[in-house]
Amino acid sequence: MNRESCNNFHPLYLITNRAISGLSHSETARQAVTAGVRIIQLREKNMSGRDLYQEAVFLRNLTLRHRAILIINDYVDIALAVNADGIHLGQDDMPVKEARKILGRNKIIGISTHSLKQALSARKAGADYIGFGPIFRTATKNAGVPKGINSLTEIKRHIKMPVVAVGGINIGNAPDVLRAGADTIAVASGILSGNIRENVRKFLQVL
Repeated sequence: MNRESCNNFHPLYLITNRAISGLSHSETARQAVTAGVRIIQLREKNMSGRDLYQEAVFLRNLTLRHRAILIINDYVDIALAVNADGIHLGQDDMPVKEARKILGRNKIIGISTHSLKQALSARKAGADYIGFGPIFRTATKNAGVPKGINSLTEIKRHIKMPVVAVGGINIGNAPDVLRAGADTIAVASGILSGNIRENVRKFLQVL
């Protein structure tokens, strides 16, 4: 997959989290991808580089077999090493310009944003998509004050690029988030809490 894939992102984007699933990233990804997830972000803050690399290798092979997109959170070196489709960066991570120098012009670069100002900056910097949120309150991480549904409409009014909504999205509110303007919804606990395959199936039904 390349940067053009962003323009046709699948509506469901999974962010892995071992603490929620109780599973390895590999097992989480295996269950999710075989159930129909086509975008996976490997997110890990507490694993050694060696172990994270091994997980990334497994996810890369898995996603290639299923024609799914693999995004690595934060670790540009690991994304490059496993030939991931792209990288997702936070506001305090490596600048887009520097990540582009390392990864090349064909890789996807996404940026987490929490305001219109940050979204505009991400677009100017050359990001391929923005993550925007938290839309609702979330226990997954301390992501700040929820932005709400209407904020998505405002962002899309000014940003003509793919917007991935994130934060507290579940099966019940997902359709409203898409109607408000999100191109894709990013989910962690909504998929990883309980039966992953069944949760994916329910999300795909409502999306």
